[in-house]
Amino acid sequence: MILKSHKYIESEITLNIRFSEVDAMNVVWHGNYLKFFEDGREALGAKYTLEYLNIAAKGFFVPIVRSEIEHLATVEYGHKIKVTARLFDSPAAKLVHHYEVFNLTTGKLAARGKTTQVFVNLKKELILSMPDFYNEWKSTIIWTEIK
Repeated sequence: MILKSHKYIESEITLNIRFSEVDAMNVVWHGNYLKFFEDGREALGAKYTLEYLNIAAKGFFVPIVRSEIEHLATVEYGHKIKVTARLFDSPAAKLVHHYEVFNLTTGKLAARGKTTQVFVNLKKELILSMPDFYNEWKSTIIWTEIK
């Protein structure tokens, strides 16, 4: 099988696990991983000038329409994690992010996942073609390519 090459940009953020993020077993509650993914997306947006408020100022929102998480190891209160978020270049009018949550305290990969976001206008109507501002933004980015 021949794989097509993929281009992406990435960002990392380090977070300390707070007491409010764990359950009665002292393990991070599974729903918090979506929040960690959001933290990763926000860090990536700040690094590459693609913040949500800037997107809204251009007349668009980017709601999540699909999310996937694979839980691989536990994270507990007091642990430190590194969230890596990668935005993959797509010819379609959507944002596809991949994530890794690495437990820096234990040295284990705790989770990985993916989200897909679509463009909607301010009336929340789906936009099927790539917005001009996003195409312009993409043309300024130096993408990492994997083959």
